[in-house]
Amino acid sequence: MDGRTLEASRKIEARADVIFAILASPQRHKDFDGSDMLRGVVVERPLSGVGDTFTMKMHRLGDDYLMINYVVEFEPDRRIFWEPAPGDPSRAEGNDPSKVGIPAGYRWGYILAPDGDDATVVTEVFDSGPLPSELLSGGAAWINGNNTLLESMTESLERLEKVCTE
Repeated sequence: MDGRTLEASRKIEARADVIFAILASPQRHKDFDGSDMLRGVVVERPLSGVGDTFTMKMHRLGDDYLMINYVVEFEPDRRIFWEPAPGDPSRAEGNDPSKVGIPAGYRWGYILAPDGDDATVVTEVFDSGPLPSELLSGGAAWINGNNTLLESMTESLERLEKVCTE
């Protein structure tokens, strides 16, 4: 962790290609979301590379909103990262409609490292970019009003393991 990123890792008894296929399917993200903020995807289609976008229906602290996500890293079976952007004015800086769709400068992603024939170490990464550094202190209690960021990431990996091994 470099002060701008927070990471959580878990060894999952599944091949990297199986895990990556789930991560590259935004409609599956709700199945393993440890923050309980995801409500679904606007358009169901798998991701295929850098430049793809997907829009998630979100809920946080009583507010429903959309987040547009731009895929910025895509290495099949190894890593996938995206940069979120507000999908509606309520989440844009200053409620400014002209800022809808402009990435906020932080990113989420996953790094997969095979560990034998049928296991993979999965690391979830949150890079806070320009967000205030206090968001990461102690794992950040801001994520959903109940869990810290690190607790939510750990829960996501536990749920991902269940999805991958069902």
